[in-house]
Amino acid sequence: MIRFHHVTYRHASRHHAAPPPGAKGRKGASRSMPRPVLDGIDFTLPQGSFHWLTGPSGAGKSSLLRLAHLETLPDSGVVEILGVDVARATRRQRAQLRQRIGFIPQDLRLLPELDVLDNVALPLRLAGARDSSTGAEVQAILDWLGLADKARNLPDELSGGERQRVAIARALVTRPAVLLADEPTNALAESQSWQLVEALQALSRSGTTVIVATHNEALLRAAPFPRIALRNGRLDTPSPFTDPTGDNRGDMT
Repeated sequence: MIRFHHVTYRHASRHHAAPPPGAKGRKGASRSMPRPVLDGIDFTLPQGSFHWLTGPSGAGKSSLLRLAHLETLPDSGVVEILGVDVARATRRQRAQLRQRIGFIPQDLRLLPELDVLDNVALPLRLAGARDSSTGAEVQAILDWLGLADKARNLPDELSGGERQRVAIARALVTRPAVLLADEPTNALAESQSWQLVEALQALSRSGTTVIVATHNEALLRAAPFPRIALRNGRLDTPSPFTDPTGDNRGDMT
């Protein structure tokens, strides 16, 4: 389950620089706080639900995903992931929780010195799995994504679409309880985009909570699952699209 309750977030708001010694402002003037990137966000997503995350550029989509991935903390409100209030959790607890979250970022974050196989296997190794037990799992996902012949290539030797698929493989290889994806189909061919969406929907049916940020209107029309719609950092009017099965599996409040 993912729950945001009255969540407000400002970029770098926890790291405002103090004014230099002796600096004086105008009498009665106060430093203005930056405008919230996210303001008063409330929603609850049940475990195993699939939601699109939509909104224009600058609406706060990437910031919402960063909060859900525990990369930062809210300024106010509660972010609860898999039953854990992340602001109250210790660093160790947050680190353990992140191992249960798969993330496909826009900037991919592949390690340039590691080949494809080692980039994909990295989350398993960080979780303590032995190479002898990870090889088959990694090879299977590389085969499925058409990357088997690229296993020993470095990221710089791949096309943009191939690097995107490596990032997808790395996020899926741990069979996460939560999967977050930030524009994952940007560099993919249409057939690969559909393959990915079908895989994410299959993950959802098996119990993984999935949030996919996208601008791809064709995908939104063809796969009309519920949306978390943002505009200017706030929840927008809920979309009329519904799950074709009649089960939205989400509660937008």
